[in-house]
Amino acid sequence: MKFGFIGLGNMAGAIIHGMITSQQFNAADVYGMNRSREKTEDLVNKYSIQAADSIEQIMEQVDVIVIAVKPQMFEDVLPTIKKHLTDKHIVISIAAGKSLEYLHEELGSETSIFRVMPNINATIGASTSCYSTQQASAGQKAIVEKLFATVGTIVELPENLFSIFTTIGCASPAFTYLYIDSLARAAVREGMPKDMALQIAASSVLGSAQMVLQSDSLPMGINRSSMFTWRNDNSRCHFPSS
Repeated sequence: MKFGFIGLGNMAGAIIHGMITSQQFNAADVYGMNRSREKTEDLVNKYSIQAADSIEQIMEQVDVIVIAVKPQMFEDVLPTIKKHLTDKHIVISIAAGKSLEYLHEELGSETSIFRVMPNINATIGASTSCYSTQQASAGQKAIVEKLFATVGTIVELPENLFSIFTTIGCASPAFTYLYIDSLARAAVREGMPKDMALQIAASSVLGSAQMVLQSDSLPMGINRSSMFTWRNDNSRCHFPSS
C-alpha cells in the first residue's frame, strides 16, 4: 500500500512523522508534493520519503491520496485528482469545512472517500482525530485507522457530529493551553519559578485527563456516567452541583 500527500504543511508533516517514526510504514511507500519545493525537500531529507513533482505523478504511484491543502485550494486541486482517479484509490481529506457530500460531488459518488479531522496535538503524536465515510469497506477503514493511529487516537463518527467534534476535539486544545498558562502564571506571581509552575500545571491537567479516561470514579463522589444529566426535553444538559 502506497500513500501520497498533496500538500505538505504542518499537519501533513506531523502525519508523515508519525508514519515513519512508528515504523509501521516504509518511507519508500510515502510520496509527497507541495507548491513549495523547499517543503518537499525538507521532508525528503528528514524521512527519506519520495518526492513528486505533480498530482498526476502521485496519482500514478499511490493507492491512498491524502488531500492536505487549504480548503480554498480545492477548486484547483480536485479536478486533477478526479481526472486520474481509479477504482483502487482511497481519498482522504483533512480539510476543515469540506463535507463528504461536497467531496463526492467533485470526485464521484462511487469514490472511496474519508473525511478525517486531526487536531494540533498530532505534532507530538497525541491527536484526538475522527473520521467519517459513506461507503468504505472494513478493510479501507482499517487502513485509515492504522494511518492516523500513528499520531494519536481516532474514532469513527457520523458526519452530522463533525461540527461538534471540531469544537471539543479541535478547538479545545487551545482553551486547555490557556488554562495551563493561567495556572502557571498565577503560581509565578506568587513566587514560583516559571519552568516549575508550567511543569506542575501541565502535569496536573494531564493527570486529571487520565483520571477521567481510566477510572469509573472521580473525586468528590462524581462518576463518569453522571458527570452531566439530561433535562426532561433531552435537548440540553447541566452539570450536577458538587
